Amino acid sequence: MKKIILSIVVAASVLTGCKDKKEKVEVKEAVEVKVNAADLNNVNTEASVISWKGTKPTGAHNGTVALKSGGLVVEEGQLTNGVFVIDMSTITNEDMAGSEGAGKLEGHLKNADFFDVATYPTSKFEITNVEENDGKLAVTGNLTLKDVTKSITIPATISTEGNVTTFASEKFNIDRADFNVKYGSKKFFDNLKDKFIDDIMELQFTVVTK
Repeated sequence: MKKIILSIVVAASVLTGCKDKKEKVEVKEAVEVKVNAADLNNVNTEASVISWKGTKPTGAHNGTVALKSGGLVVEEGQLTNGVFVIDMSTITNEDMAGSEGAGKLEGHLKNADFFDVATYPTSKFEITNVEENDGKLAVTGNLTLKDVTKSITIPATISTEGNVTTFASEKFNIDRADFNVKYGSKKFFDNLKDKFIDDIMELQFTVVTK
């Protein structure tokens, strides 16, 4: 009986692990940017936001990062190009908002052992290709975090009301280890036990024009 129960527990653990495994977007080498959409500077930075979520064995944290500048190129209702410059100094935690813990977390994320904001004050996403399928967009672009730039493809939609255009990505996952963000990563340290931080980070872009 003990063997049967143990087998069931092991099988359940394996199935749970498979179910909880997070898929990340594929990363490729960065590609050449043909149009400098940043020259447009038509993004409303107050209405735009980058949402993030990170997890570890003891729980999860989420928050936002503001845009510093950006531009979207929309021709005949179709998104053709764009660039979003992210102000890393605005990293904010929301799940512990207003608490001492939130301040400590925000400070740690900005420190040299995480995003190193003093050295890399901005991140960037530059759109290089857009394909449409059944009303949804597959947007390919160069994502720069710290000193690493990789090409990724994310699902998104675009809508226009009056003169205002909104670019909204779905939630997508990146592997921070691909961008040299090492702190608490089991890919760089083998003695963390249960003190690690998940390499997978969830992001979502909402970019609104002026």
